[in-house]
Amino acid sequence: MTIPKKLTFLSLVNNSVSSFSERPALGYVGKKSLTYHQVGEKVRHLRDRLIQNGIKKGDKVVLLAQNMPHWGVSYLAVTSMGAVVVPVLIDFTAEEIYKILEHSDAKGIIVSEKQAHKLSGGLPAKVNFAILMDNFIPLSLGNLELNGSVVEAKASQYAVAEKPAGEEPSEHDLAAILYTSGTTGKPKGVMLSHKNILSNAANTLDMQPVIPEDRLLSVLPLPHTYECTIGFIIPFMSGSSVYYLDKLPTPAVLLPAMQKVKPTMMLTVPLIIEKVYQNRVLPKLTGSAVMRTLMRSERLKKLFHRLAIKKINKAFGGHIHFFGIGGAKLNPETERFLRNARFPYAIGYGLTETAPLVAGSGPQHTKFQSTGPVIPGQEMRILDPNPHTGEGEILARGPHVMQGYYKEPELTREVFTSDGWFKTGDLGTIDEDGYLFIRGRLKNVIISSTGENIYPEDIEAVINTEQHVQDSLVYELKGKLVAKVHLNYEEIDKRYHELKESAGQSYHELKESAGQSYQELKASANQLYAQVQEKVKERLEEIQRRVNARLNRFSRLTMIEEQDEPFEKTPTKKIKRFLYHDQKKDES
Repeated sequence: MTIPKKLTFLSLVNNSVSSFSERPALGYVGKKSLTYHQVGEKVRHLRDRLIQNGIKKGDKVVLLAQNMPHWGVSYLAVTSMGAVVVPVLIDFTAEEIYKILEHSDAKGIIVSEKQAHKLSGGLPAKVNFAILMDNFIPLSLGNLELNGSVVEAKASQYAVAEKPAGEEPSEHDLAAILYTSGTTGKPKGVMLSHKNILSNAANTLDMQPVIPEDRLLSVLPLPHTYECTIGFIIPFMSGSSVYYLDKLPTPAVLLPAMQKVKPTMMLTVPLIIEKVYQNRVLPKLTGSAVMRTLMRSERLKKLFHRLAIKKINKAFGGHIHFFGIGGAKLNPETERFLRNARFPYAIGYGLTETAPLVAGSGPQHTKFQSTGPVIPGQEMRILDPNPHTGEGEILARGPHVMQGYYKEPELTREVFTSDGWFKTGDLGTIDEDGYLFIRGRLKNVIISSTGENIYPEDIEAVINTEQHVQDSLVYELKGKLVAKVHLNYEEIDKRYHELKESAGQSYHELKESAGQSYQELKASANQLYAQVQEKVKERLEEIQRRVNARLNRFSRLTMIEEQDEPFEKTPTKKIKRFLYHDQKKDES
């Protein structure tokens, strides 16, 4: 680890390139990586091209691409010359991307070939150039897509007669504007300075060292600050190697990749490890009466957990010493398994506005259901804690806290106290050891008729431990607690899953295949659908009984109903609750 004396991206690039010159830096799985020296050369090349296109200190440049080695090169090129990078999630629609380009005042965009089609509808007037991230060749703005292939323009089309010198950024200069999809509906442009991001990276390294020999396999989206700071900037600061997939991280792609890379460190969201436990581990540990009896012994349970984790660790490549989990609360049952198995997991808590980490710990210092103490060099406290429970809104202050929301001075003022503390919007407690425990989002808290605080996230954590549950959403309806549940249909009896699919076919398709009359087909389809619905209803009632038996009196559910389609989620796999607000109002 060699932290630059000056916390700017120019200093970071110069420092890491000189310190780790021939070490592998960024690469695709199974292919030769770019060395730190090669990254430095590409950064300089792209920086020159940006200058040729008129980009100067403070100008905004959008990045639109899937995870790839050149994403990091592009990020470093823009920030190290004093311009402002605007990373965009590929989940955004073409319309959303247009709005971000417009709102950010971007003058240019660096886009991958796979994402270039999202620009074919046109670009705002201020955007005067586009560069292909795959090879850093300019694109013709007038014809970004033709017959499915990207059209390249001649480099001379954008060159200027004189190449001005780039300006060195200062620590407090704006480095990035991050537009989050979040769970609140309205995207906001979070402004982070060089010092915001790099101080958080350096302070995190004080908590968890990273060395040049570490290898990371990147599976989360780089535009999200969790993956960007911890999964890209920290490794680059430390001389480590990061590897990217050139396909979606499905199990069929991910598992072979882990065997090739043999990562020592990984970053995930809770959903990934929770589903590994619920779908692969739990059925084997509870699949027979004998195993269920043996699992009643705490000593034997720990032994079986350790045996199970050995197989998981082997599937992960066998060299994991840091398995970071962030972005949402980890299910208690899954965490108990990881603790029993002595798996090197670590949980962190943060937000885009805090670049991102507020609290965290290394695997050796975790505490059950806690996100750890405040990161060194930063501050954290609870606003007006409840005298009985200690609960209150979590506040953060320090060099990692954002400059504000772009073009939103009123909104910025709303999230800061008069003495400069950032209001996270999350509720939590801090114990006597300084460890933070998250209770939930302030805006999600439900007040019962008798005055108790009910946290939907806690109830959802219980529901999601059920074998046949994929996801759940708890909310209040007419004074009652209700849950929507998306079932894991692969785990449900295959016959009824097929019945449901059959019932969902059009009458025309059924008529073509069976040769029956319309009325016969309609009656048959309705009968099939009724059978499926009855089975699903029985399953949901079973889930409700088991869940309510584990909840306190005022947190018990009045009803659980099926959510047919998967919930829409943020990049860190949190349900976009705001999308279901209108739906809930309609129901009431």
